[in-house]
Amino acid sequence: MTSIREIPILPVSDQVQQAREKWQYRGDHRPDFADIPAPGQESVWDFPRPPVMQPVSAVLRVFNGHQLIAETQRGLRVLETAGAPTYYFPPEDVEQNLLEYAEMSSICEWKGVAQNVHVDGITNAGWRYTRMFKEFSTLHQWLSFYPNRLLCFVDTEQAQAQPGGYYGGWVTKNLAGPIKGTPESAAW
Repeated sequence: MTSIREIPILPVSDQVQQAREKWQYRGDHRPDFADIPAPGQESVWDFPRPPVMQPVSAVLRVFNGHQLIAETQRGLRVLETAGAPTYYFPPEDVEQNLLEYAEMSSICEWKGVAQNVHVDGITNAGWRYTRMFKEFSTLHQWLSFYPNRLLCFVDTEQAQAQPGGYYGGWVTKNLAGPIKGTPESAAW
C-alpha cells in the first residue's frame, strides 16, 4: 500500500470549501419527501455529509459480460447524503491488464481529482482518485466502476446505476430514496 507521504495531497481552497458548504442536506434529518425505509433498508438520507468510508463485508464483483474485471472482499464504500453508496476496489484486486488510464476528468470536493478509466474496451467505465484531499487519502488509486457501463455486484445482487448518469453510486434493494442524480436533485 502507498504511504501517506507518496500520495499527492490537495489543499482545501476557498472554492473547494464553498463547494463543500453548498449542500442543503447533511444527513442529520430526512426531508419530508424522503421515503420511509422498510425493514432491512437504509435511507440514503441518513448518510452523512461530509461523506464517510466504511469497509464492506460483501463480496464485490465487476464484469464486462462474462469477463471478470474486479473482485474483492476488502472493498470500501463511500456514503454521502442522498447518494447511493460508491464502492471502491483496492488496485491489486482489479485486472490491471484490462485497464487504460485516461486524462484527469473531474474533481470531487471531498475526495480529490479523479482520473477516468477505460475498462476492457469500454470508455470511461470507471475512475480512480490520483490527487487527494487528506480525509480520503485511503482511496488513493482505488478503483470504482459505473454500473451503467459494467455489471456490478454486491454479493449476488446486481447493482443498478444511480439516476442521471453522473454519479457512480450502486443502487441496491436495501436503499430507500429518493436518490440524487436527476436534474431536480441538484441541491440535495
